[in-house]
Amino acid sequence: MKVSVLTLGCKVNQYESQAMLEQLVSAGFSACETSAESDVVLINSCTVTATSDQKVRQTLHRARRANPNAVIVLTGCMPQAFPELAEQLTDADIVLGNSNRRSLLPDILQYLSSRQRIVDIVPHEKTAAFESMHVDRFYERTRAFIKIEDGCNRFCSYCIIPYARGRVRSKPLEELKQEVADIAANGYREVVLTGINLSAYGQELGLHLCDAVEAACEPEGIARVRLGSLEPEQLSEPVIARLARQKKLCPQFHLSLQSGCDATLKRMNRHYTADEYRTIVRNLRAAFPNAAITTDIMVGFPGETEAEFVESLAFAEEIRFAKVHVFAYSRRPGTKANDAPGQVTQRVKEERSRQMIALTQKTKEAFFQEQLGRTENVLFERETAKHVYDGYTENYTPVKVSSTENLCGQIRPTALQEADAECCFGRLV
Repeated sequence: MKVSVLTLGCKVNQYESQAMLEQLVSAGFSACETSAESDVVLINSCTVTATSDQKVRQTLHRARRANPNAVIVLTGCMPQAFPELAEQLTDADIVLGNSNRRSLLPDILQYLSSRQRIVDIVPHEKTAAFESMHVDRFYERTRAFIKIEDGCNRFCSYCIIPYARGRVRSKPLEELKQEVADIAANGYREVVLTGINLSAYGQELGLHLCDAVEAACEPEGIARVRLGSLEPEQLSEPVIARLARQKKLCPQFHLSLQSGCDATLKRMNRHYTADEYRTIVRNLRAAFPNAAITTDIMVGFPGETEAEFVESLAFAEEIRFAKVHVFAYSRRPGTKANDAPGQVTQRVKEERSRQMIALTQKTKEAFFQEQLGRTENVLFERETAKHVYDGYTENYTPVKVSSTENLCGQIRPTALQEADAECCFGRLV
């Protein structure tokens, strides 16, 4: 039987989708690229915002219309966080949460036998261990993701993820070393370490994120190690100094900000101030020359006044982010912020989003301009047009190069000569 996977959401979801696909392939299924031609369609969902839930419903409807006879499996964060709502999504034949993915194959086999709808969502246990997963290959030829941490203990007032993912748990170091070695043996040049709260890696094992970075840097075949999104307050000066000793670690840090205003950060239950964030950025830039600092910024959080928004806007301009994901606050039932006073109107949220996007687009373009004149090693990933190849520098600057040579999978020194609003243009050196 043919199986395809539709993945919504973060890099952790992408990793888990690949792991589930490999599980089914090892059981005798064959991987299929298109859901319309598949016997089983696996939809791995996200629920970080209300818009995410809407995308889940739309994806389910499209999959059912395109393939009425397929077995459709809905799994991931949405059913785990909102099991009652997920159960009502009758386009799915099997509804499975995050906590018991081991039931994926048995549930599919049971459904194929009985043709009776299955809803199999099990609550997270506080003492649950890290779910053992191992992925050798990815669809991308040059970059591999490794999930090393799951869960979050922070309970930010706007966030449903601790309910969707459970408490912090980490991949044992020996398992990580083996997975990186296998990935290197399969020809991947870059590894991206991911997690729900990546900065919390190892806290229940007596380990630290630095241990994971050092382990990932060991194999000779791996040229680059990159980190996923980080909570900034974990990056003390000793931690930054230890990370800087790993020459394979890419100088790109996605530090989740959310707001540049202390009053807003406090209502969000974030665990740092704007000044502490500023210091962390300064220390990173001192330790990692030409580092790219990227982030997420939320606008329209309950109680955010115009003055607070202006303060956050000014902070974003001051930090000079290389890239920012701007999004408006979305109410999530079950979170403290959902019932908080001072809910901001949709019109105001849209206007603040527009202003923040315009400002951070300027800082991104300024960052690209700062890269011009430099020669950087670019890992080329794909041919996007005839003789035009896309890739990324170590600090994740997107680069386009014209070449009659096939550059996919190669790391080549490239002179960065021009830039537009979205990338730099270079020539091979």
